[in-house]
Amino acid sequence: MFVVLLRFSTNKGAAEQHMPGHQEWIKRGVDDGVFLLVGGIRPGLGGAIVAHGTSREELEERVAADPFVAEDVVSAEIVEIAPWLADDRLKFLLA
Repeated sequence: MFVVLLRFSTNKGAAEQHMPGHQEWIKRGVDDGVFLLVGGIRPGLGGAIVAHGTSREELEERVAADPFVAEDVVSAEIVEIAPWLADDRLKFLLA
């Protein structure tokens, strides 16, 4: 399981221009079953994604394809988590 942190860079002003492609990229990740949760980092610092069911290498390739990353609107950090305990509603993450 991974958390992807997408923090705005100094090129944040280009976000509006690349937003449609970024939103399509997010939808593709959700539709593929890789992105479990997507949200903003408050207050307006960027976004975060919980990803599961993929390898680090595949996730790195996926993240590099995000128009926000490709156009330096955000910098991406991928944090790998090795879960060992979860609420019953999230037990599937332990498999």
